[in-house]
Amino acid sequence: MSRLPTLESVIERDSSVSYAGMSMAEFRNVCRADEVVEGEGKTVVVGNKLVALFRVNGDIFAIDDCCPHMGASLSGGYVEGGIVTCPWHAWRFRLVDGAWADNPRIKIGCYAVRVEGLQIQVQVADGTTRPQGGINP
Repeated sequence: MSRLPTLESVIERDSSVSYAGMSMAEFRNVCRADEVVEGEGKTVVVGNKLVALFRVNGDIFAIDDCCPHMGASLSGGYVEGGIVTCPWHAWRFRLVDGAWADNPRIKIGCYAVRVEGLQIQVQVADGTTRPQGGINP
């Protein structure tokens, strides 16, 4: 019978894997903090993902940029009350957890964000999405 790998062996082999629901991804610089304007979205590339950044009341949020309905860029949507509305067909997503505002059981990716110096950093593990909320730089 084969043995399962230990968490330590997985971490040593690849620091960006997800193991037992724990993200081992590192934060990556995506843009300068002053590039994300209050109430507007900005698309950035993190690994192989397009991620939409938003600044609301000083907090920065990161969610998948692609609307699951028809593929519109959510960074071009209207932001109000912590929700972004897709510019094509008005699907609405909560910035704090990526949940569809009209049916919260459906979610898009939502990523951890931090500001180091003047840089916004986003944490995305390939194939891993978890609700994270925003941060205030």
